Amino acid sequence: MAPNPALAGLKTIPYFMEVSDEALERLAGSALKKTYPKNAVVINEGDEAGALFIVLSGKIQAYLSNESGRTVTLSTQEAGSVFGELSLLDGEPRSASVITLEPTSCFLIPRTAFQNWLKDHPDAAGSIIHNLTKRIRTLTESVRGLALSDVYGRLVKTLQNMAVECEGGWMIRGKPSHQDLANVVGCSREMVSRIMKDLGRGGYIETEGKVLRIVRKLPTSW
Repeated sequence: MAPNPALAGLKTIPYFMEVSDEALERLAGSALKKTYPKNAVVINEGDEAGALFIVLSGKIQAYLSNESGRTVTLSTQEAGSVFGELSLLDGEPRSASVITLEPTSCFLIPRTAFQNWLKDHPDAAGSIIHNLTKRIRTLTESVRGLALSDVYGRLVKTLQNMAVECEGGWMIRGKPSHQDLANVVGCSREMVSRIMKDLGRGGYIETEGKVLRIVRKLPTSW
């Protein structure tokens, strides 16, 4: 029998690392693969939940928006992440919108199939709860930053969270735009631009094409 590509894909997802092969095989049988172009809206806030999404490749952004068009970024997720499970578990409408930041491929697990899978494999619920708990902790830290830090402090924290260590400092691949950073930090693009310009002049950050490098420890205040 030929190997199930969906099963092979699910085994690489950290979200399901603690789930048995038997349970994963059942879930893989319900998986539908879908590819989205860049800037495609995958989920709209307030929509009825139809599926669980598993990111195989690409990058997505979860965000909130109001009637005037202002947006606040909740998270950015890449291959290996899972989103959309909350509404499947509590039956409420989607709590946020999701858009692709680059061409993205996902497995979709239909709502009914996912709910039946959890009923038949209650041991898998432990892994789901564990990952939801981690996400809540991350959101708690984000709220703490928004509530207790000034704009500069929030921007520094955002840059540090995005960066990965490299030779000679830290780097952020796929350099975020100033508007992207403003959406995460919760301020105007102009404010981010002023701070980033000053950090560049001070020799703290450098840009190389689509890479932003942090070459010196960022100052504690601006």
